[in-house]
Formats: sequence, C-alpha cells, structure tokens
Amino acid sequence: MSKRQGDKLRAGLIGLGAMGRNHARVLSGLDGVDLVGIVDPVGDPSGQLRAPVLPDLGELLARDIDYAVVACPTALHEQIGLELAAHGVSALIEKPLAQSVEAATRIVEAFESRGLVAGVGHIERYNPALQNLRTRLEAGELGEVYQVVTRRQGPFPHRIADVGVVMDLATHDIDLTSWVTGQEYVSVSARTVSRSGRLHEDMVAVIGTLTAGTMVNHLVNWLSPLKERSTVITGERGCFVADTLTADLTFYANGAIGTEWEALRAFRGVAEGDMIRYAIPKREPLLVEHERFRDAVEGKESDIVTLRQGLRTVEVAGTLLRSASDGSTVTVGVPSASAAEVAATR
Repeated sequence: MSKRQGDKLRAGLIGLGAMGRNHARVLSGLDGVDLVGIVDPVGDPSGQLRAPVLPDLGELLARDIDYAVVACPTALHEQIGLELAAHGVSALIEKPLAQSVEAATRIVEAFESRGLVAGVGHIERYNPALQNLRTRLEAGELGEVYQVVTRRQGPFPHRIADVGVVMDLATHDIDLTSWVTGQEYVSVSARTVSRSGRLHEDMVAVIGTLTAGTMVNHLVNWLSPLKERSTVITGERGCFVADTLTADLTFYANGAIGTEWEALRAFRGVAEGDMIRYAIPKREPLLVEHERFRDAVEGKESDIVTLRQGLRTVEVAGTLLRSASDGSTVTVGVPSASAAEVAATR
C-alpha cells in the first residue's frame, strides 16, 4: 500500500538508455504518480526531462520514493534490486529479471522476505494482440492447441552488451508462450550461433514441449535487416496469427469446402476456411504495464508479472543455453512459483 494514501505515488527511474527514456516518458504523464528522480551517471544530454537526473541510487532513495523502475543493464539488476529491497522500496524491473538463475533467485527472496510489491517488465503480456489472443484461447475458440511458433528477428541493438539474444529477446517468447497457453515448458532443445563477433550468441533456434504436449518453436536473432515479431498458434479449429509490431490479430479457420483443383485435392490436411482480422482497441503496452504496476503498489488487485514468473523465464532461458552448449534435449526443472501463483496465471 502507498505510504501516502490519497496522495500521488513518488516514483524513481534507474537507467536512461533507449528503454529507460520510454519509461521516463510514460512515468512523466502517469496519473497518480510523480516521477521525482532519475538515476544515470551520464546525466541527460538532451536536457528535455522534467525530473532531475541524479548521479547515484543513494540520492534517489533520499527522495523517499514509493517505487522504482529498474531499466539499467541486466548485469546491474541484482545489485540495484537488493538495495531497493533493503530500503523497503517496491520495484518494476525490466526483463530479464537477472542474467542468471542464482541472481534472479536472490532478487526474488529479497523482495518476498520484506513483503514488497515487485514485478518484471515482460511488456509483450500487455500487447493488445496477445491479450486478445489469450482471452480467445481461454474461451476455447481454437480447441486443443497443437503448436506455438514465434519469430523475433531484427538488426543488432548496440545498446545491449551484457547478455545474448537468448536472455534479451528470447525471454519475451518464453514468457508470452507460457502466459498465452497457460502451460509450462517441459523440455527444450536449442542451437545458437554467434556471427557478429560478440561474446554472446546472436541467433537461436528452439524446439520445445509444453505440459499439455503442445509443440513450441522459437526463431530469434539479431542478424536480420527484417524486423519481425510474430506469434502463430495452431490448433484443432485453425490458427491465430499475432503481429506484435502492429498489434494485429488474425484467425484462419479450418474449412470444409471441397476443391476441384487436382493438385490441391491430393493434399489430405485441413482445407482453407474463413479469415478474420479482429478490430481490437490498441493502447500502448508500456502505458498499460505502468498502470497495472501503479495499481499493485497502491494495494489494488492488479495483473502484473511477478518476480517468480520472471525467475521461471530466466530458468527456461538458462536451460536453452545449456541445451545449446552440449547439443542435447534438456528437461526443464519444476517451476519456482508456488502452486497458488501458477493457478492465478491461468
């Protein structure tokens, strides 16, 4: 609950990179919140930010903040997160939660032991296309889900230096796949390459299995001039295609119309049916993410990505890297989340 009931929450931001500046923009106009300080050792060369830019976390904590948004490099998440928790400050931490399972676990335990509200910025959960898709899957519109295929590719973002494409990009696909289907990963097999001369991998191909037997495929890279964000879910009644760049959702239904075209008659799979592109409201995902987290800090019931869900994603990502290192199919461990939390995500 807010320390100042009836007043605006006092928020801070840590990190002014590309994502940090987007957080600053949203926080600056967020109802019920005052952005009282931003931490970045480089400062604000643009001079366009309304909130003061501070050199270190200590100065931000001295401003008596209710919560902080952590948008610094992943390698610093543990250090920053533990200090925020020690001072009783809630936190929204950008994904991935940390660069290792061990570091992520320490962050989870620090916030949980103090009863603080904390979440992870898996922004794809707030994409209108995926939110609408999840609702339709829960309503059984697709029937049994057979396969989830995601493609996430584009040019290398030079701002990323501390993790590879698995932790930075594939964690989006891991989280959204479990969230949309309501299933956990059971096993994965992954292959990675590094073609850009960096220490970390810049391309990964994944085959996996979920708890209900659903097949999963992820293709993720930083090596393509084509920017693509696609999620295709195939089931017994057809397939959904979600484009998270445009927030469009399309349904391709199975059909029962015969064809006189001999070449197609030889194919014994399903026939093409109706195609529907849904008209859905399209609010900015980052704004929705901030609204949900603000509500949680205020003590209201709110759908945020919990730290334990963020930890689970790091666990699966670590399993992908392990599989890629030895070329094996690896069983994914039991989720760290409690049974009650897993049930709450369904």
